[in-house]
Amino acid sequence: MIVTVYSFARSLVNAVLKPVYRIEVIGKENIPANGGVLLCSNHIDNLDPPVVGITAPRPVHFMAKEELFSVPVLGKIVPHLNAFPVKRGMSDREALRKGLGILKDGKVLGLFPEGTRSKTGEMGKGLAGAGFFALRSEAQVIPCAIIGPYKAFKKLKVVYGKPIDMGSIKEKKLNAEQTTDFIMGEIQKLINEYK
Repeated sequence: MIVTVYSFARSLVNAVLKPVYRIEVIGKENIPANGGVLLCSNHIDNLDPPVVGITAPRPVHFMAKEELFSVPVLGKIVPHLNAFPVKRGMSDREALRKGLGILKDGKVLGLFPEGTRSKTGEMGKGLAGAGFFALRSEAQVIPCAIIGPYKAFKKLKVVYGKPIDMGSIKEKKLNAEQTTDFIMGEIQKLINEYK
């Protein structure tokens, strides 16, 4: 059932969003066809998760704020869209375990390291969670830049960068926060290059 609901929702969202926002996808081939992938993107709009979901070549699992799961109707649908709850503003061990399990199972975990939407469109400081997943898993880490604005019939770009060299990060013994900062820097480079 999960695959059916996800596939149906993906097709529906694709049919609506792609023509409205004239979405251009760059670097989709940088996402490995197999194995765990940690997809880290900037966060500029509530539509970012579905936009990443329809432009990535593989199904993406997202952490979603816990409150969404108690919204009538929506709360019943969200788990079938490859989303799982996270308590914001605290270390949620269950969500961390679930995320690591997704990566270990060779699936794609989508994260917005800032944890919340940017009000200005500029990237904010990333939270340590992205670095935690990058360091604790064997997943390929792919930076993603969503370059807006979200305005009807104006082009929206989604850029997937090349996998980040985690070997050099582990050699430098960067901690989770420093690793997140590095990932955020790679996302910013994509924004600067393709804006």
